[in-house]
Amino acid sequence: MANFSSTIFILSLLLVATFTTACGPCSEPIKPKPSPKKAPPANPFCPRDTLKLGVCADVLGLVNVAVGSQVSSPCCSLLQGLADLEVAACLCTAIKANVLGIVKLDIPIALSALVSACAKTIPTGFKCN
Repeated sequence: MANFSSTIFILSLLLVATFTTACGPCSEPIKPKPSPKKAPPANPFCPRDTLKLGVCADVLGLVNVAVGSQVSSPCCSLLQGLADLEVAACLCTAIKANVLGIVKLDIPIALSALVSACAKTIPTGFKCN
């Protein structure tokens, strides 16, 4: 009889252990922490020859540009394949270095016009200093 009760006891322990977990009732799944948004680098790099961007002066002169239309120009061809941040860095450098040959230029407006003309966007937080 002692053998039978010890067998029942062991089986009941195994049964209880099978249907319980170490953490008890884990009702909430573990959620990963969202990664913080990265700000643009302080000094973005332009992988193109800035002097060649003088062809972008055409876009600012509004030659062959209609509002809201995408420009197919040597300017956009030079910037093709670059990320938005790289495009903004290249055009910012060209504007500041006066590569475009236009003396009086509102930098934010010129940058915005050039970037949007080539169907790109200026990344949030980007500053042309």
